Amino acid sequence: MAVYRRLLLVVDLTDDSLAIGRKAQALAVALGAEVELLHVVEFVPVEPMGETLMPPVQFEDELLQRAEQRLGALAAELGAPCRVESGNVKAEIVRVARERQADLIVLGSRERHGLSILVNFTEDTVLHSAPCDVLAMRART
Repeated sequence: MAVYRRLLLVVDLTDDSLAIGRKAQALAVALGAEVELLHVVEFVPVEPMGETLMPPVQFEDELLQRAEQRLGALAAELGAPCRVESGNVKAEIVRVARERQADLIVLGSRERHGLSILVNFTEDTVLHSAPCDVLAMRART
């Protein structure tokens, strides 16, 4: 009897994402579970100091398109479905985990999403808010 049936793999699309993805996929195979990849784009508009720049919406659209392309390539390599969301990274991870009824959220232990670089680590915040277990994996052993 497997405890975990639905794994939500959260990736930040760095070089470590493939290594974490492979480990999560191996875990899913061993458990007989399914994996879904998630990447969240947290857009923080920058106030222009001089002349008006392009509208922030255009920048956000470009970020989302690039993220979808990169995540799609990673998902194809891992053979798993994927989705890109936009918003507060930690809140979106928890929301999607609830929505998908995930049993386990998997993320890299060195991932830095959105403003977590300045505030606190993603895995710490998600751990205390998640509706399920959270596993932080190391990219390299």
